[in-house]
Amino acid sequence: MADTPWLTIVGIGEDGIAGLSAPAKAALAGADLVTGATRHLALLPDLTGEVVPWPVPFDQGIPRLLDHRERRVVMLVSGDPFWFGGGTSITRHLAPGEWIAHPVPSTFSLAAARLGWPIEDTACLGLHAAAFARLRRHVATGRRAVVLVRDGDAVAALARYLGDLGFADSRLHVLEALGGPRERIRGTTAARFDFDDVAHPVAVGIVFAGTGDAMPQAAGLPDTWFEHDGQITKSPIRALTLSALAPRPGETLWDIGAGAGSIGIEWLLSGGSMQAIAFEADPVRAARARANAAALGVDRLTVVEGRAPAVLEGHAAPDAVFIGGGLSEALLDHVWTKLVAGTRLVANAVTLESEALLIRWQGLKGGTLLRIELSDATSIGNRRGWRARYPVVQWSVIA
Repeated sequence: MADTPWLTIVGIGEDGIAGLSAPAKAALAGADLVTGATRHLALLPDLTGEVVPWPVPFDQGIPRLLDHRERRVVMLVSGDPFWFGGGTSITRHLAPGEWIAHPVPSTFSLAAARLGWPIEDTACLGLHAAAFARLRRHVATGRRAVVLVRDGDAVAALARYLGDLGFADSRLHVLEALGGPRERIRGTTAARFDFDDVAHPVAVGIVFAGTGDAMPQAAGLPDTWFEHDGQITKSPIRALTLSALAPRPGETLWDIGAGAGSIGIEWLLSGGSMQAIAFEADPVRAARARANAAALGVDRLTVVEGRAPAVLEGHAAPDAVFIGGGLSEALLDHVWTKLVAGTRLVANAVTLESEALLIRWQGLKGGTLLRIELSDATSIGNRRGWRARYPVVQWSVIA
């Protein structure tokens, strides 16, 4: 641990140095080197130390910053460095005691203050370098969000995205340069957005409205939410499967034989800290799984093409494993050797051969077997009757 921090991370708003605390101002005055975005540097008075603009893309500046450990360095970032800010990207490379941070109100806080919205009940997302689809799960009539976007063109693209989802009536509050002399707030709807002079930095407060579909929050999304060729764990079976997998915060799933990717996608939708790797032998299906994940706002799904068990090599041990396709003796043998104690394994079988395999493995390793039989009401002439689906046998076990 360093005796004193060599790096001071200073959150800065559009009001520049006037909004900084006394310790932050003192750090700037005594710095050997000050770095940050050109826009932030322009908000400061003349400094005695060296001034170095932060490069684009952002990651290129990290090794350069770390080269200055023997100096007193101040890094400028927007608002709160640890809420969609650059702070975490830096501190993950540092030891405790190497840094100290002085935040100012974030854009989210300023937006809530201007709009009078309860920030704890408002979705807050940083979308300046991320897909708008990350907003998808929050889009429901009457709900609100504040999103950070790159520039005015991005606001226009966001309005089009909402329109494509059927939420063109959504109210947009365009919030420019909050907290500074250039602050401006204008209102419109997604359908009527036509501002061509939106200034950076910009956030958008959204009150969703429209006739589009809101994403259900329970496990087992309707199959229509996924593009697929029939190779998909159907909605009610998926709900039972996810219940058996029992996602917990921060865990990683292996989805073997992913098909459309529905199990891995819903695992990720259960929480922002979740991770999932989908293994799929068919390149077309693998591409479809990636597209489904992107459309539903979980583009962090890792899709690996290849045939199990060989494709499983080299990946970190999971917390849970689902085998939905390609079930075989060899696959179960291989997967079982990879499981650390406490790992949850769920496998589904439809054919008699795969069912017999699961029955044998349950006898060897324990766990529970569940036979799932579903029927759908269908027409029989001018009457109705039940048409049975293929039964599914599910084996759940903890290694």
